[in-house]
Formats: sequence, C-alpha cells, structure tokens
Amino acid sequence: MLSDAPVTVDRGRYQDTVTPWEEPAWRTEALGWTEARLTARGLRPTGHWRARLRPWSVLLRLSIEGGDAVWFKANPPASAFEGALTAALARWVPGHVLEPLAVDSGRGWSLLPDGGPLFRDVLARETVTPDAWADLLRQYGAMQHALTPRAGEIERLGVPAVPTDALPGVLDRLDETPLPSRDRAALRDLHPRLSDWCAELAALGVPDSLDHADLHDGQLFRPAPGRFTFFDWGDAVVAHPFASLAVPARRAAEHHGTGVLPRLRDAYLEPWTGAGRTPAQLRRAVSLAWRLSALNRAAAYGRLFPAASGAAAAATAAAGARCLLELLDEPPL
Repeated sequence: MLSDAPVTVDRGRYQDTVTPWEEPAWRTEALGWTEARLTARGLRPTGHWRARLRPWSVLLRLSIEGGDAVWFKANPPASAFEGALTAALARWVPGHVLEPLAVDSGRGWSLLPDGGPLFRDVLARETVTPDAWADLLRQYGAMQHALTPRAGEIERLGVPAVPTDALPGVLDRLDETPLPSRDRAALRDLHPRLSDWCAELAALGVPDSLDHADLHDGQLFRPAPGRFTFFDWGDAVVAHPFASLAVPARRAAEHHGTGVLPRLRDAYLEPWTGAGRTPAQLRRAVSLAWRLSALNRAAAYGRLFPAASGAAAAATAAAGARCLLELLDEPPL
C-alpha cells in the first residue's frame, strides 16, 4: 500500500504553508486513487516516493517497477482545470504535451507519466546554443497558433480568459496589493499608457490563444535534442498569445545575452506569418505584448489552496507588480 510506504516531504521555502496533504483523510483518498489508477494500467509502484508541497500544488513522485516514474498532482480550486486541459491538449496538439494517465477534473487531480529531462537540468550540464531556444519558441508558437480556433473550448474547461481589453482591470487590482508607495504611484501613472497599448495591440487582430503564463526552463522537458514537451498549466490563461514570449526569451538572454532576442522573436513568429499581417505588425504586437505580459501572469496569482492564501497570495501579487515595473523599464523588444 502506498499509504504504508515512507515518504520524503519537500516544502521548499514554504515551511508553514498548509495544503490538503495535512489532512489524513484527503491523503488516504488521494493515495488510494493513485494506486487504483496505476493498477488499472498494469503499473506497480516500488514504494519509493516523495512529496513536494507548495501553496499552489501537491506533487508526488512515485517510482514504478521497471525504472520509470509517475507523478500525481493536486491543484487548488482556481487551477483545478489543469488535468482536463492537459488531457484536451494531448488530443488537440499531440506530441507537444504530456498525455495524462488519469484525470479527476472534479477534484483537480491528475496522474502523469515522466516526461524525460527538464530543460533546466539540460542547461546545467550541457552547452546549449541559441538554436535550441529558437527551436523551443518555434514549437511553442506553432502549438499556440494551432490552438487559436479552440480558445472558446479551452475557456469552457475552466481556464480564465484575460482578453487584452481586460488588462487595465488587472492593473487596478494590483493597486490593492501591499506595495511600497513609490511602486504604487508608478502603477497608477502607468494606467493611461497601458490603456493605449492595449487598444493598439487589440487592433492588430492577433486572436487569443492559450498562454502558459510562466514558461520558464523548469516548466518544460527536452526528451531529445530539438524536441520539447510543455507542462504545468496551472497558471494558464486564454489571452494574447505573444505575452508568452517574455519569460523564456528573458531566460535565454541570461545565457546568451540580449543580442539573441531578435532572432528568438522571429523564430517564435514564424508560425504566425501571413493572415494579412506584415512582419512589422507582428513585431510591434510582440513588443506590446512583452510589456503587458506581467499582467497575464498577475491574473493567475492567487490560485492557491484556501488554507495557504492570505500572506502567500499577497506576496505573489506584490511580486507580480514588481515584475510588471521591471518589464516596463526594459527597452521594447
């Protein structure tokens, strides 16, 4: 029985956070569900497993006989859509995401196979050229482009929609977070410019799609050179797709310098060419979406377990406001 096996618990920087894991009845139910789903697929856990507890997820890694591993994930109510979204993406854009072994949408639970090495781990042990980052962004852009006709279906799965014209409202909500007075004043002063940027971006006519909202190198696998698998959709929104570019492009610039950014931007835009929009218009849309991207991410803040909200939610919202101000200080891409 999984419930009888010893477990290593990792709480990271959140030693005092409270998740459903602390409830014995919930833990027994979750482990029983996991074991039953593994048995149904002919998989047998070895008894070696560990738990990673954060205010926004409970994640269990279970070793399976034969050398593989599987992952159980529990989302809080505000991101309970993740399992159903991942299953839908596996049907709509196979090869770009993990295909779940099992999903319980009502409880926000999912069981996932191992996706191979994290791109973050690859970066730590190998010299990765800008070509790899260009491949990543080209593949991600192609996936987003393929999903534009399904934006409504994605929203009906429970993924919040944050259209461009709603972003000023997100900025207004950031004004309610605990910020230094200087940052609060800067956000308020930003409002007129932000409204103009939103209007210009919307007029360029790029349709909304799925925005991962936090696509850093720890949120994707590289199972083989030139191939990437995207996962961890708990912060996702239906929004302007180009906002996704800021996080991975900034991470690439940390490795290769800012001179690589135009090349990565153009690789990302390759799937979006045509449809009556010129390259100059697409690049302008990227520049605007880059500056607005922190608001897409801020819209996802607060997707925490109810018992973990409060201070944790306030801290993440304040971090979002600071991120927005940092982006505004950067020159446009």
